Amino acid sequence: MLFEDTYLSISSPSEGLYKDRGSRFISLAFPVKTDSEIKNIQSELRKKYHDARHHCYAYRLGADKSIYRMNDDGEPSGTGGKPIFGQIQSKDLTNILIVVVRYFGGTLLGVSGLINAYKTAAADAINHARIITHIVKDVYEISFEYPAMNDVMTIMKEEKLEQLNQQFALDCKLSFSVRKLDSDRIYDKLIKLENLKVKYLTTI
Repeated sequence: MLFEDTYLSISSPSEGLYKDRGSRFISLAFPVKTDSEIKNIQSELRKKYHDARHHCYAYRLGADKSIYRMNDDGEPSGTGGKPIFGQIQSKDLTNILIVVVRYFGGTLLGVSGLINAYKTAAADAINHARIITHIVKDVYEISFEYPAMNDVMTIMKEEKLEQLNQQFALDCKLSFSVRKLDSDRIYDKLIKLENLKVKYLTTI
C-alpha cells in the first residue's frame, strides 16, 4: 500500500457539552503533534477544572495514525477513554487530543449511560471544530554553487516548491518543502544537477 500523504485533523481548539441527570461532561478538543504538547494541555486543564471528578481522554498522533492512547481516569474500564477514541476513529482524525471533564451530579449513570455520555460529549466537541486536510511534506536543504542558481530556481518554479530559507552567495543554500508523494521524484531531479548536494531535514 502506498503511503497516504494526507490526513484529517482539526484547525483549532473546540468545546462541546453533554448533560445527564445532573452530571456535566465538558469536552475539549485540541490539535496536537507531540506528547509534550498533550502533557502541557492536560496539566492546564487539571488546574482549570481542578474540582471535576474525572478527566477522561483519548488522543491519536501521526500521519499514519500509529500512536494513540485512551484513559478512563477512574471511571469503570472502557466507559470513558474508549468511547472518546471511537469518535476520533469515526471521523478518521489524527493529531488530536480530546479531554472530557466530568462534574458528577449525584446520580450514577451506569456503564451504558457513561459510554453514551463520553461518546456524545466527544462528538459535540468535534462537531464544533473545523476539520481540515493536512498534506504531509518532506523538507530538504540543497547546497550548490552560484552558477547553478538558474537551474535550481527553474526546478523550484516548475514544481511550485515552497522555499523556506535561502542563502545566496558564492556558495548557496536553500531549503524547501515538497509533498511526500512527490519527494522521491524531486530528489532525483535535483541530484542530476552538477555539484549540488541534497540533504533531507524533516517531515512536517
